[in-house]
Amino acid sequence: MADVDPGLPLPTETQDPASVGNDTLSNGTDAANATVAKFVSTPEGTALAYGSLVFMALLPIFFGALRSVSCAKSKNSSDMPETITSRDAARFPLIASCTLFGLYLFFKIFSEEYINLLLSMYFFILGILALSHTMSPFMNGLFPANFPNKQYQLLFTQGSGEGREEIVNYEFDTKDLVCLCISSVVGVWYILKKHWIANNLFGLAFALNGVELLHLNNVSTGCILLSGLFVYDVFWVFGTNVMVTVAKSFEAPIKLVFPQDLLEKGLEASNFAMLGLGDIVIPGIFIALLLRFDVSLKKNTRTYFYTSFLAYVFGLGLTIFVMHTFKHAQPALLYLVPACIGFPVVVALVKGELMEMFSYESSAEVLPHTLQPSHSPAAPSSPASLANSVQPSPSSPCRRRHTPASTYEESAPKVEAHKEEVEEKKEK
Repeated sequence: MADVDPGLPLPTETQDPASVGNDTLSNGTDAANATVAKFVSTPEGTALAYGSLVFMALLPIFFGALRSVSCAKSKNSSDMPETITSRDAARFPLIASCTLFGLYLFFKIFSEEYINLLLSMYFFILGILALSHTMSPFMNGLFPANFPNKQYQLLFTQGSGEGREEIVNYEFDTKDLVCLCISSVVGVWYILKKHWIANNLFGLAFALNGVELLHLNNVSTGCILLSGLFVYDVFWVFGTNVMVTVAKSFEAPIKLVFPQDLLEKGLEASNFAMLGLGDIVIPGIFIALLLRFDVSLKKNTRTYFYTSFLAYVFGLGLTIFVMHTFKHAQPALLYLVPACIGFPVVVALVKGELMEMFSYESSAEVLPHTLQPSHSPAAPSSPASLANSVQPSPSSPCRRRHTPASTYEESAPKVEAHKEEVEEKKEK
């Protein structure tokens, strides 16, 4: 969440535009207007709220990192995750800043009501797809063995013959349709009520998809990305009022919230502690990279993964401590970035594996025989990045449905050559 003064009234669903950008941990209020005294939560309510936020933040990082390993081991060219290169990482803060300032101008010029209506519909569709994809692996174990599971494919192409290009390629089955129906119920609940539980379900799905499907190609790229967004976060939170203005106007399920007055008001509570998804996804994709590095070492240990995971807990705890000490909302990446980078680097120095860690290339393990996508992924702070992160179909944790033209043109000759080679072998 952006820098928010705890004394200001906030609508239930105020939001930072950085969908996987840089958000700030902050407190909500119970004021009907600016003159009403701000809500003072009990120690128990505060502890429950922030403890729940920390727990919810750890879930998508842990499970998303595990699922990212499965994507990285995929041998099918259609299962490639989105790979972030050093060039992409260097441009992220600039694109995120432009997106943020653009939204600021939009809210200054146009009515909030109509903009948020469009955003609600956009994230309604996006949230259903993300939640369905997230649920699918867990739901598959609940279906009986004799469940009639039919296969379906939704294919949309451009052109014909050899020059045909796949635009959309959905592969799903009956189980996925069941997950889609359940997700749709949550989506309708969110649209009608904007309830914080529905918001959190969508938020967790977005975060898990981001950690799973956005892959850093190496540790150096991760350091560039985190360092750039560290500067971005500090500048826009402490240097201007742009993020504050957008945060109080933007409505979308791209943050996790938990009420501090839950013990007093139950599920109808309205005074929220908030954590932006950017504070989960950005460190999360770096932690997932370190897990893949652990796997590549083939030592049956997860030293760097657990180190960075504990570093994340430490950084988030420090953010909460500083926020309550100075009574001011904090950009969480200010504390998370040094912790998530510093702890694993220290461990690598102690173990003498620093050079090995920085020379590790995650992208080489995804598909070493296939060209990587030549297009740049969407900015981490733009809604388009969430669209990219949920492109895989629910039936496969990392199946991609979109083939960019540039990638297709580069890889098509090699694919055709490979097919001819296989046919020749069959004939022999």
